[in-house]
Amino acid sequence: MKALRPKAVAIPRFGFGLLVLSAVGTQLVLHVRSGYNVVNFFSYFTNLSNLFAAVVLLMGALAAFTRREAPGDLARAIAVVNMAVVGVVFAILLRNVDLGDLLPWVNTVLHYLMPCVVVIDWLLLPPKARLGLKPFLLVMVFPVLYIAWVLVRGPLVQWYPYPFLNPLNVGGYGGVAGYVAGIAAAFVFATWALLAIGNGLGRSRR
Repeated sequence: MKALRPKAVAIPRFGFGLLVLSAVGTQLVLHVRSGYNVVNFFSYFTNLSNLFAAVVLLMGALAAFTRREAPGDLARAIAVVNMAVVGVVFAILLRNVDLGDLLPWVNTVLHYLMPCVVVIDWLLLPPKARLGLKPFLLVMVFPVLYIAWVLVRGPLVQWYPYPFLNPLNVGGYGGVAGYVAGIAAAFVFATWALLAIGNGLGRSRR
């Protein structure tokens, strides 16, 4: 099967990238006006993952019509794995949680729409080269650093971005460890599955 040309998805990439920036920016302005801590805002995995995915999409869109270099397969792999896990974790653990001042349309864009968009983008334009063990391990770096950041910072500021990472909500650090282990398993499976599918699609279209 012939690979889809990047120009065919450039406009949708550009549009969805701008949509994410608009959603995150709108929510940030709302939170700042309410006196919300900006560092806390950017300590949500959802916000970080969506912003990273938006940058990848926008750079890919621009590269289709300019001489700019498109994001590499590794950057796209990080984006797709993170966004897939965002969608799954939200659906399983956070769908019925009080989201506070999060605007409904922003919630829809960040937690429902964009995970689907980034996965579809990965399937339509699979990696150019086979991704093996090294990319697999590199994809794991960001979630590991994120968890370390949350667990080190949380006790210092008495704030956690998600209730299942707060020891007071889950019966102590043993409960947190259980949730972290489950999410880690989701990351490992998502990375394996998406890289395997991408490799398979890429091979069939070359």
